Amino acid sequence: MKVLGHKIELFPGLLLQEVTMAGMHELRFTEEKPLLRGQETELEHSDTFLSAVDTDWKEHDIETPYGLLHVVIRGSPKGNRPAILTYHDVGLNHKLCFNTFFNFEDMQEITKHFVVCHVDAPGQQAGASQFPQGYQFPSMDQLAAMLPSVVQHFGFKYVIGIGVGAGAYVLAKFALIFPDLVEGLVLMNIDPNGKGWIDWAATKLSGLTSSLPDTVLSHLFSQEELVSNTELVQSYRQQIGSVVNQYNLQLFWNMYNGRRDLDINRPGTVPNAKTLRCPVMLVVGDNAPAEDGVVECNSKLDPTNTTFLKMADSGGLPQVTQPGKLTEAFKYFLQGMGYIAYLKDRRLSGGAVPSAGMTRLARSRTASLTSASSVDGSRPRACTHSESSEAMGQINHTMEVSC
Repeated sequence: MKVLGHKIELFPGLLLQEVTMAGMHELRFTEEKPLLRGQETELEHSDTFLSAVDTDWKEHDIETPYGLLHVVIRGSPKGNRPAILTYHDVGLNHKLCFNTFFNFEDMQEITKHFVVCHVDAPGQQAGASQFPQGYQFPSMDQLAAMLPSVVQHFGFKYVIGIGVGAGAYVLAKFALIFPDLVEGLVLMNIDPNGKGWIDWAATKLSGLTSSLPDTVLSHLFSQEELVSNTELVQSYRQQIGSVVNQYNLQLFWNMYNGRRDLDINRPGTVPNAKTLRCPVMLVVGDNAPAEDGVVECNSKLDPTNTTFLKMADSGGLPQVTQPGKLTEAFKYFLQGMGYIAYLKDRRLSGGAVPSAGMTRLARSRTASLTSASSVDGSRPRACTHSESSEAMGQINHTMEVSC
């Protein structure tokens, strides 16, 4: 990878679009060799994404203003580093959504330096009790307002959020309402728009003619994937129908489909525009049903701290089908925020490889500040692409990786 000004060269098979004030720069790379070894074998097993590698995950039920929230956590807060907090898409839970990604070996090299916190939406965790008749499922705003209770319970100072679909929407809402608690966001398959009456009617009609798992699958996967990637789709159809309580899932699905537009606008486009203040990486597969929504979200965010990543040869769940590529992208996202990882790369041959380590570089709040703050000092905001080279302190703008 090379970072030169605003042009970012990543690794084969990725399309990285970075929006700058001058416009959008798009770079395409052709995949010359598979990035993931053994991926086909990995996906042969229907329960691959449910397997657990770690035994040190601890489950908690946390009281919030809008009911109990099931949370699974590994590790403890590490100094001034943020926690990595995830939120899954509708139809899934943290295992179905994130296990493949977080169990990927290179990803574990990163996450062992952070406390990791998986949040399950109310009633969506495996083995959850069915909600009673008449239960009012929290609104999308209320789901976001439940998260400060998690942050406070574990003593996190702030978090880096990773959300998919409905979970990305919830985390974006969380960052808008509680910006001081969010250090950065990775938002996959986010759709910032509420459904119009035509979309609402189509969803209602689909619910009458299709089973709930099939309806959810059309949200998670593109039509091409539903036809061609039958093994993966069948695996998720079985797991969605058996692992997630169907009554609880219906409530979450209804609430997500009734969401309002995410109240964000690009700064300068409307008076008193609201936007996400933290660094954001938007991710979508080039064959994903959410592509239009992610593009729309990109157009509404501040271009100085937003990176748009379109993953080639990837569909609706890039964290499942392309965990290696997403791990690389996440590593560079952390590096851009000042968290530099010296990670062992299994693809490198020969020569000494530095042992895994993570250091937070001094960072400046704005481009007008040229002096770096102390690593152990008060929390600084992550720098953005608009900041001057002086303000970036020790951050190295040239990085190379062999893929």
